[in-house]
Amino acid sequence: MAADASERDGEAAESGGTAPAGDAAVALDGLSIPDNAGDAEAAAIAAAVAAHLRDGERAAAAAAAADDEPDWEGERWSFAGRVDRLQNRSVRVPVDAPTDPWTAAGRADRF
Repeated sequence: MAADASERDGEAAESGGTAPAGDAAVALDGLSIPDNAGDAEAAAIAAAVAAHLRDGERAAAAAAAADDEPDWEGERWSFAGRVDRLQNRSVRVPVDAPTDPWTAAGRADRF
């Protein structure tokens, strides 16, 4: 028969195995496997939960990587207005223009 996740974690710690650490332990705290589940069913449930947690971690990492890129959309218009005021000419700032103010100012003559 299958045991609850907390019972298995205690057995793994006693036998020298590694127990889940950090957020995984918190996520598995409420996990319970039915008493009438066979070994194959318990393994399938554990694999499904592990895959779900891994997918969540990957999605969070991808979202964090996407947030690292600076947002240029609102700043593009203010930079175009600044060039218009200082150089007396209208420019269209490309989407792929550098977001760093010093670099963008150095390339303002190319816009």
